[in-house]
Amino acid sequence: MSDEHLEIPEDRIFFFDTQEVAVDDFDAPGYILDIGGGGRGIIGMLKGEQVIAIDRNRRELAEAPAGPLKIIMDATDLKFLDETFATATSFFTLMYIDGAEHEKVFDEVFRVLRPGGRFLIWDVVLPRQLDEGKDVAVFPLEVELPNEEVTAGYGVRWPEKEQDLAHYLPLAENVGFDVVEKWQEGRLFFLELRKS
Repeated sequence: MSDEHLEIPEDRIFFFDTQEVAVDDFDAPGYILDIGGGGRGIIGMLKGEQVIAIDRNRRELAEAPAGPLKIIMDATDLKFLDETFATATSFFTLMYIDGAEHEKVFDEVFRVLRPGGRFLIWDVVLPRQLDEGKDVAVFPLEVELPNEEVTAGYGVRWPEKEQDLAHYLPLAENVGFDVVEKWQEGRLFFLELRKS
């Protein structure tokens, strides 16, 4: 899920410094629900046919690497039964979802996870608009996977309110998640949430 196809003149884009993130392989029994798995499809590149990648943008799914099962679906209205997955992921997707819908996404992911299931989130600390003359914020990223490196750029319109750990943690806890791990490095953050 991305705004990488935005047609904005370069002088209207605010470029952040390139960030590096390592995505290590992780244990995950059964299928993995990847929220916003279109575009670069990083989780699909890592876990292949184990991934069910959903995205509401058909073009993003079509462009994602082969391997995962790709389904057009909105993360605020998941079409899966309760307690279907042991693992859900979101790699630089929440930044593209309106902040007012984040709690609904967390609620839906919580619903489709089994007890003890994990929700792994990699995303960006997204500030409010830093430059009135720049419509879009772009976050260049170097992703280090176990067997390859991927260069990506994630561009999005500025949010109305800052989206950082202080924004996401209360939402996760409100729907019932326990926070297992959290870290922030530069503009990147990671969350591991668990359904009790």
